[in-house]
Amino acid sequence: MNRKVIKDANAPNPIGSYNQAVIANGFVFTAGQIGVDPSTGKIVEESFKARVEQVFKNLSAILERAGTDLSKVVKFTVFLTDMGNYDQVNEVFNDWLDEENAPARSLVSVKELPAYTDIEIECVAQLV
Repeated sequence: MNRKVIKDANAPNPIGSYNQAVIANGFVFTAGQIGVDPSTGKIVEESFKARVEQVFKNLSAILERAGTDLSKVVKFTVFLTDMGNYDQVNEVFNDWLDEENAPARSLVSVKELPAYTDIEIECVAQLV
């Protein structure tokens, strides 16, 4: 199996022994992304919605470095610490994605996430 590691300066550096993404068998598998601004290395504090927007910016940068984009995502997995934010998650998804061709998605409620944030999203995308 051919594997290629993806690293992009426009997305946060991993905080453990993992990579931002790996290409394998025609797909890109991203690590979970949180709302960290790569230029500061800090979590966006403005609002929950701003953190979700930052997650999409991070995922977009990683996918572009891999040679694909958000329109080629086949599956998102969302980890959320407060289900009260579910509607805001959907608003951001609707802003970034074509609703007619939206990928599959799972949303899981969790107790806590790395860096004490409230949202983490990972995805699998086809290569262009």
